Amino acid sequence: MVEALVTAGALVASAGVVYVMAAARVVKQYERGVVFRLGRLKSSVRGPGFTLIVPFVDRLAKVNMQIVTMPVPAQDGITRDNVTVRVDAVIYFKVVDASEAIVQVEDYRFAVSQMAQTSLRSIIGKSDLDDLLSNREKLNQGLELMIDSPAMGWGVQIDRVEIKDVSLPETMKRSMARQAEADRERRARVINADAELQASKKLAEAAEVMSDQPAALQLRLLQTVVAVAAEKNSTLVLPFPVELLRFLERAAPPQAGPPPVHPAVEQPPSESGPAAAKTGQD
Repeated sequence: MVEALVTAGALVASAGVVYVMAAARVVKQYERGVVFRLGRLKSSVRGPGFTLIVPFVDRLAKVNMQIVTMPVPAQDGITRDNVTVRVDAVIYFKVVDASEAIVQVEDYRFAVSQMAQTSLRSIIGKSDLDDLLSNREKLNQGLELMIDSPAMGWGVQIDRVEIKDVSLPETMKRSMARQAEADRERRARVINADAELQASKKLAEAAEVMSDQPAALQLRLLQTVVAVAAEKNSTLVLPFPVELLRFLERAAPPQAGPPPVHPAVEQPPSESGPAAAKTGQD
């Protein structure tokens, strides 16, 4: 009798151990458990930790609640200004409702990926090339709204969408390089012309001062000589202004010279002329 009771107890204990092993489940901290009992969804979602289900009756589906980083494959498209580009992006999302993510969509990861690709192609077609290159923050927000609207019905929340790279054809790259070069050359010419205008105004003012004080030209000439001599060149080419010559000519005092020679004027012979000559001969 005792042996039968011991055997029955052992059998019950073994059955209990088997039942516990079949019913025991462990849900991790970043997961939530969704239970289906005979195919029907139970309203309660199992939290992290140890939990039990009815073997052969319940089925526990675990849903990851972490933020998922999913790259969006590069999409080819034509922008609104008829430029062919290739754009790739990355999307960050997480599950906020485990029951909806399991029941409403077959595979929420695949669904989010396909929605992101479709939305990315739509954004490419609605945007200009300049927006894709310089106004990405606005495009990221628009892309996030386009994906988040249907994803909310799947229990998924889009955290962030980022456009990673925009690939352009080689011909377009060369055209943009020429455009940038031409723009820089235009700005350089404008700056150079502005500098010439300012220099001409200053030179005009300096010319007015020098016209009042001619000696300033000589001082400026000496400064030029000093500046050129500092280069230690063997040949010195020095411009000599004509104004300096005129200044030196006006400053030089007049010098006394021989009287001017005038042509002789013939006079009629006097009476004493021949006589004096004769006297001298005698």
